[in-house]
Amino acid sequence: MSTVITVENLGKKYLLNHQSGRQPYVALRDVLSDGMRSLSRKLLGSGAGTSHGAGREEFWALRDVSFEVRQGDRIGIIGRNGAGKSTLLKILSRITEPTTGSIRIKGRVASLLEVGTGFHPELTGRENIYLNGAILGMSRVEIRKKFDEIVAFAEIEKFLDTPVKRYSSGMYVRLAFAVAAHLEPEILVVDEVLAVGDAQFQKKCLGKMEDVSAREGRTILFVSHNMAAVGQLCDRGLWLERGTIKSMGTVSKVVDAYLSDGDAAAGVRIWSGSESAPGNERISLLVVRVRDHLDEVSAQLDMEHSFSVELEYQIHAPHAQLRTGFWIYTAEGVLVFVAGDNEDPAWRGVKRPGGRYLSRCRIPAMLLNSGRYSVTVAADIQGSELLFLQHNVLSFQVEQTGPTVLDGAQRSPGIVRPSLAWRVERMGGK
Repeated sequence: MSTVITVENLGKKYLLNHQSGRQPYVALRDVLSDGMRSLSRKLLGSGAGTSHGAGREEFWALRDVSFEVRQGDRIGIIGRNGAGKSTLLKILSRITEPTTGSIRIKGRVASLLEVGTGFHPELTGRENIYLNGAILGMSRVEIRKKFDEIVAFAEIEKFLDTPVKRYSSGMYVRLAFAVAAHLEPEILVVDEVLAVGDAQFQKKCLGKMEDVSAREGRTILFVSHNMAAVGQLCDRGLWLERGTIKSMGTVSKVVDAYLSDGDAAAGVRIWSGSESAPGNERISLLVVRVRDHLDEVSAQLDMEHSFSVELEYQIHAPHAQLRTGFWIYTAEGVLVFVAGDNEDPAWRGVKRPGGRYLSRCRIPAMLLNSGRYSVTVAADIQGSELLFLQHNVLSFQVEQTGPTVLDGAQRSPGIVRPSLAWRVERMGGK
């Protein structure tokens, strides 16, 4: 296969304005909740910068990034918030220019990035379909041939002649994806924006991307925090860490390395002065840790003992509906369960005064099966505002060490491994 994307020594620098009393870095991207919240925006950033005059600082979102993509490749781009993933896609989509280095692209590129990118809000859905086709260099006849497929896929027939500014975020994304996938670009670029759609539509989108890549040989660049989706769709992985490539290769090896990363697998993640603490003017996340049944910080856990997940955070602005919580995922990106500290009856609906807090959740023994798991943490104002969302901040390993292992039994199938009560009775006869 021929090379369709060549990236050489790519760098992107931002000059950040500092404000008194605020965190040292401000946002480089809008973050979309991974299907776990409605569309929410927040400010995040991390990395090393150098001062550039009073109150300003240089921040390199990308630095010395080089790679090649062949025709038909399906590249999953992964990394923590602020790693530079969205900046890379914006440069490849020619939405922003690099500071250093070069890119060479062969073929038409269709990008599905932030909600709102590529659509004119005053135009109807119908008009935006033709507008995007024209941007891709297609004639009206070519667009008309694909028109019915786009409308059917997006499931917006009743709203086709409504200005898109009146669309919900879910409708917007459905139409945007349908346009990008059906108007025959050689390269399809998709950011985390798909997270605002419902689960069924996300599955439909992944299937469509697989189809156009396998059947039509199109190239796909896909950013997601959902490791299951990345593993299902992609054949190669690219892991960005603080603006540089940490690993690139087969998707299974890259995802496994990402989830087993030394920082994430240490049992504790601390945000210090060198790294901007996630949050905003209401709350700042300070520490996430896992403790074993002996109350020791550990990423190696025994299935037959309970363990805890802890979040330390600073509340700056009290609010009665504030909550923190976490998601546990398997190494394959399958969600196991969600937990929120609003389940503590002592604080349910109670305004939390400003100060430092510790929220601790005890997970019982014999719940998780053996294997590797990752932790995603978040805070929100219930039902209205996402305050922070940090994917894959920690990972831990659950091992099976009890009598079943001594008896030579293999790992039980499934995600959970509950200890259930059985009773066997002989019911008469011989």
